[in-house]
Amino acid sequence: MTVDPDSALELDSALELDDIQRGVLSPRPTPYAATYLAFRIDERDHGRELMRRASAVVTSAAEPVSPLGETWVSVAVTCRGLETLGVPPASLSTFAWEFRQGMAARARTLGDVGDSAPEHWEVPLGSPDVHVVFTAVAPDPEHLWAAVDRARPAYERLAGVTAIWRQDCYALPTETEHFGYRDGISHPAVEGSGTPGSNRLEVPLKAGEFVLGYRDELGGLQSPEPNELGRNGSYAVFRKLHQKVAEFRRYLKGNSTGPQDEELIAAKIMGRWRSGAPLALAPQSDDPALGADPERRNTFLYESDDPAGFTTPGGCHIRRANPRDAAVAGEVRLHRMIRRGAVYGPPLPEGVLEDDGVDRGLLFAFVGAHLGRQFEFVQSQWMNDGVFFGANDARDPVTGSHDGSAGFTIPRRPLRRRLAPLPRFVVTRGGEYCFLPSLTALRWLGDPHD
Repeated sequence: MTVDPDSALELDSALELDDIQRGVLSPRPTPYAATYLAFRIDERDHGRELMRRASAVVTSAAEPVSPLGETWVSVAVTCRGLETLGVPPASLSTFAWEFRQGMAARARTLGDVGDSAPEHWEVPLGSPDVHVVFTAVAPDPEHLWAAVDRARPAYERLAGVTAIWRQDCYALPTETEHFGYRDGISHPAVEGSGTPGSNRLEVPLKAGEFVLGYRDELGGLQSPEPNELGRNGSYAVFRKLHQKVAEFRRYLKGNSTGPQDEELIAAKIMGRWRSGAPLALAPQSDDPALGADPERRNTFLYESDDPAGFTTPGGCHIRRANPRDAAVAGEVRLHRMIRRGAVYGPPLPEGVLEDDGVDRGLLFAFVGAHLGRQFEFVQSQWMNDGVFFGANDARDPVTGSHDGSAGFTIPRRPLRRRLAPLPRFVVTRGGEYCFLPSLTALRWLGDPHD
């Protein structure tokens, strides 16, 4: 819901960090371990009790260190979950319409077609049965299980609440995702959060881009009603993404002239070398020291040094996901997102080029206040189209919904380099649109509102 700024000035103030879930604004620890637990509510009273208990388990953003160190539990609720908890229809109608529809209904817009279509998703993802999602994040498995144990009283001994799905995640020893790239590098700065962004050249974004009830980059206020439910909350997107690692490796090898060229192609496709060093700062060869330095590896822009994409191709993954200062269709800051990825499944042994049949990939999470102009816009317009930077219908080379008909072009003088048609390397296995309530809202959801 959009709130008239002139009639809702009382909503806009300094971020109330003690009421915001810590999982909204805090980057994940490095390294990390995580687990996702999904629940179905069968009895409303038990669901409300779950919310009351959860409010005592969730760590707020005001706590720089939780009782378990760099560890926290987040609680998210789907639209069907809010309905089951008894949130009145008039209140539900003030939530984002994409949230009310749910991810499965938005599949075609998101490029979830073919093998990624909802009819192929992992049960129960995308179904009406997913009502609540608990997420626990910690720096190691020991702290993670301690966090899960701390949260266990919130959902145990509630006969009307059923655990229906679980996904464990962890950090690979290399701190990379399964395709071999260092992950978790970029994080925006949010006004009033106290958490610095990873790019010192980026002006902090208005809090209302990520937290409901505060002014956003357009000066507007978004907050579902009533205020006790909407304010200090956020929307969250969870997606389970299967990675075709062997196929990705074969593509790189098949399009290269040797190992050195293979790594260059990998960097041009991603926009970074596998170490995390960006092409913008290391255009000729990898720089592992740069890739390992959080103070330097994300501090760069595009427009002043590389407007044509000769260093960092306009169609590479990181430039599509965040064009930074590049001249593109659309105001970049209006589409900025908080992204987090967590690896699941064992790694494919180094050098193996044949699929072993094991499920592996990423649990992708987005947090923000605007499902439509943040996550859905980036996914449909920047990841699965190329018009915004003059490349017609070209798609993201790593995560795009490819059908094997189009390749990847690397800008180069005197002649550009064109690679073979791209298969789909990432397949959606399911996902959910959720609402991350404030601590006040968790308690509100624990009370009857019939």
